[in-house]
Amino acid sequence: MKVNPIRGGQETLCIKVPKVYDWVTRQADIHRSFNGLIGLDELNFECKDGYIPDADPCLILDCHKGDSKLGIDCHTLNVECIITDAAGKPVDPEAPGGLICKEITDPRNRESFEFTLPTGDTVTLQKVKVLKKGFFIIKVSNGKGGVCYSDPQPFATVEKFFLCAPTGTKLQCEITDFQCEAVLCCNDDGTFNQVEVAISMCQNIQMEALVKLEITADFCQPRQEIPFECPPLPVPPQCPDVFPGNT
Repeated sequence: MKVNPIRGGQETLCIKVPKVYDWVTRQADIHRSFNGLIGLDELNFECKDGYIPDADPCLILDCHKGDSKLGIDCHTLNVECIITDAAGKPVDPEAPGGLICKEITDPRNRESFEFTLPTGDTVTLQKVKVLKKGFFIIKVSNGKGGVCYSDPQPFATVEKFFLCAPTGTKLQCEITDFQCEAVLCCNDDGTFNQVEVAISMCQNIQMEALVKLEITADFCQPRQEIPFECPPLPVPPQCPDVFPGNT
């Protein structure tokens, strides 16, 4: 893009842009456990290939080995944790709106606290509580075509941040590097024992507000388009003079 002043010089401009008042990153960890018959009932597995509701994936998918010294086997079946919406439809947790991430404190009445920096200076920050929540399902398969899916399970966590968040600023939350892992353990008699779920996410937490700034800059104009010209048609090279009578 070629920058050309419209009136032959720079001008003072007033623009409206989001200003970042504070910005921190933090990892959040969430754990959920489903134990025994109560946990199995809560997960409410449904197994395909015949549709078996209220199924025990350890029994249906034939996890029984009978050789565990501890009486529990946690390494036989394939287990996946899939992030979904409330209806069980998979979503991208790192995409905007994939998870709910919002402030639950009153943005008009945030509590202020004073902190002493390592330099000895004192700074006033506001307490901001942030809620993150979503849903996941557990998919269990045995590699032989048998698959069981749990009902969507909710997860949530509330964290406290101390930020430069004066009245008028709004929370901007971005979820990155999301991971959800699940482990299914079956009893040695081939029945359900427990499911452990571990969720980890990195988050960018920013406090922003729209501000009007005065800057000095040039207006810009589009560059001249480079014209396209068709190249001339190629002419085949001449052959040696090989006709009779010409040699």
